Amino acid sequence: MSDLVKQILIVGGGTAGWLTAAKLAKELNSKSTDAVQVTLIESPDVPTIGVGEGTWPTMRATLQKLGIDEAEFMRYCNASFKQGSKFINWRKTPSNDQSNFYYNHFTSLQNPEQFNLAPYWSLGYAGDISYADAVSFQGSVCEKGLAPKKITTAQYEGIQSYAYHLDAARFADFLKTHCTEKLGVKHLFGHIRQVNQDQDGYITSIDTEEHGVIAAEFFVDCSGFSALIIGKTLDVPFKSISDKLFVDHAIAIQVPYQDEHNDPVATQTLSTAQNYGWIWDIGLTNRRGTGYVYSSHYTDHESAEQTLRRYLGPQADHLASRRIKMNIGWRERFWKKNCVAIGMSAAFIEPLEASAIFLIEAAGNMLADQFPRTRHEMQSVAKKFNRSFLYRWDKSVEFIKMHYFLSRRDDTQFWIDNRNPETVPTALMDRLEHWKSHPPSRYDFDNVYEPFPLESYQYILYGLDFQMDINHKKSAYQMVDYAQKQFSRVKELAEIAAKELPTHRDLLNKIRTYNFQSI
Repeated sequence: MSDLVKQILIVGGGTAGWLTAAKLAKELNSKSTDAVQVTLIESPDVPTIGVGEGTWPTMRATLQKLGIDEAEFMRYCNASFKQGSKFINWRKTPSNDQSNFYYNHFTSLQNPEQFNLAPYWSLGYAGDISYADAVSFQGSVCEKGLAPKKITTAQYEGIQSYAYHLDAARFADFLKTHCTEKLGVKHLFGHIRQVNQDQDGYITSIDTEEHGVIAAEFFVDCSGFSALIIGKTLDVPFKSISDKLFVDHAIAIQVPYQDEHNDPVATQTLSTAQNYGWIWDIGLTNRRGTGYVYSSHYTDHESAEQTLRRYLGPQADHLASRRIKMNIGWRERFWKKNCVAIGMSAAFIEPLEASAIFLIEAAGNMLADQFPRTRHEMQSVAKKFNRSFLYRWDKSVEFIKMHYFLSRRDDTQFWIDNRNPETVPTALMDRLEHWKSHPPSRYDFDNVYEPFPLESYQYILYGLDFQMDINHKKSAYQMVDYAQKQFSRVKELAEIAAKELPTHRDLLNKIRTYNFQSI
């Protein structure tokens, strides 16, 4: 079989490159002498952008499968626990310094696909309480600054579901060490001069200044926005979605703590709406990662930076900032010939829901699980891959757009334009119309590739005061006693958690010295 894949070359490092390398090397057992060799080449001159420092709970399973110790990972990456996202001043423009907020949690008492508490909450059976607080005690845990687990809890297990906030540059370095020392990945630094193709357009090799010609049978483009192979060599067009998501830049500032051992660390991503976008505020063990995501069509770069510095206060006066241009959209195809693009070379949408790293995980999972061992197999796998990720990106845009469209902010043209139905995907408009009289259900989320689950939609819908009228079929909801017991149970668990869980900072300090129990 002359077309047998024996060498995989990943072009580009960062989170996308190293996470993909790890998944491929683990799944294909690259440590074995006769296995597929995974090689990663990256430029020594291109730093990791690291816009997103938030992950999803799926990262726990990813790290565990790769054989990584949780505490070791957290120490090296200055990681903290993430229990969801808090959206501040998104619902409406704050007045008289009265802010508003809603949560997207990782934990609910009931899986709404099995028993949905939303209609019972909507009908008033939970009392005068927000939807998030009615179905989950995670908001109470976050507001009190508590951790999702104890130091005695087994690694990767939690009393509450959780993900991580992490230092993206250190995470890439951590994965690099793990890949090269334990998974058999070969690592090269080098500058690529040319990408070579055969007469059928398949990539055959790359020319480098330092290592000459490097040949492989399969290539993964993780070269970021430059899209060295998928864009510049294979000429796959880029589809902009700037007509739906308006933000196109970010200003980032890293803020050290005054007291690294005692200052509290937020256990949720803070997302605070501003005149022309929103500010992220992520607490790591040693610092905060902050940034203003904005649209340059509505404000200028200097004003945007001043907005971020005002948010941070005097502590930001002498801190350096970094401006990042974001290409919002995706390639019309992610896999062409014998090359697949993963990470920003494939697609990028704004980091509002921290979907970037999750979609890298998903791409790496599918590639490793379905990896074609011959050129003949590539076409069918590519079709499945392209179809699945076009769906995932489409649905990610719908979910993020929903935050903007349902907001009642009207203080600037940015927010007014975001509420224009012409800027909203048709599929989202159809869903919203249906949900005015029918609570979301599992039948609305019947695709295995759905990135955001039913519960996430409900947290956003009802957090933004989406109006649902189901009083005309109130009699259909017959399990009132059971629902009320669940609402009461949430309150009981919130009280127990307040007594039992350590503060987030206390647990992070213990992780500096101790490991979690092995499973």
